[in-house]
Amino acid sequence: MSLDSLDRRLLAVLQKRGRISNADLAEAVGLSASACHRRVQRLEAEGVITGYVALLDPQKMGVAATVFVEITLSAQESAVLEAFEKAVARVPDVLECHLTAGTADYILKIVAESTEDFARIHRQYLTRLPGVAKMQSSFALRTVCQTTALPV
Repeated sequence: MSLDSLDRRLLAVLQKRGRISNADLAEAVGLSASACHRRVQRLEAEGVITGYVALLDPQKMGVAATVFVEITLSAQESAVLEAFEKAVARVPDVLECHLTAGTADYILKIVAESTEDFARIHRQYLTRLPGVAKMQSSFALRTVCQTTALPV
C-alpha cells in the first residue's frame, strides 16, 4: 500500500495524540472532517492502524524495573522454537519477545516491581521455558529515550 503525505501526517498526529477528536485531527492536517474520517477508516481497514491504546506510567503501575533477558535455545528446530514462543507468550511480565540474529536467539523485555520481583519471575516463569540452554539478564538503569511512534 502506498501512503501519501496526508496519510503520513495523519499517522504522525495519531501516534502522538491517539485520543484526538476527528475534528481536531482534520484541522491539524488541513482536511475536512469527512475526508479525514474516510482516510482514517481506510488506514484502519488496510491494517496500517492496528489499534489504539493507553500508555501507562510504569512507576505509577508499580513496575519500575525493566529487565532485558537474552535467551539462547538448546536447538534451532522448528518444534523447539514453536514451544518456546508459545510458552513465553503466556508470561504476563514479558512486554516484548524478539527472535534475533546474533549471540542470543531471543531478547525479552520484562517489567518487574523490583530485583526481588524479577527473581520471582525468573524462578516462576523463565526457568520453566522449554528449550532454554542459557539466559543472561541486564537491568536497565535509566530510560534515555522511548517512543511507540514509528517514523512516518
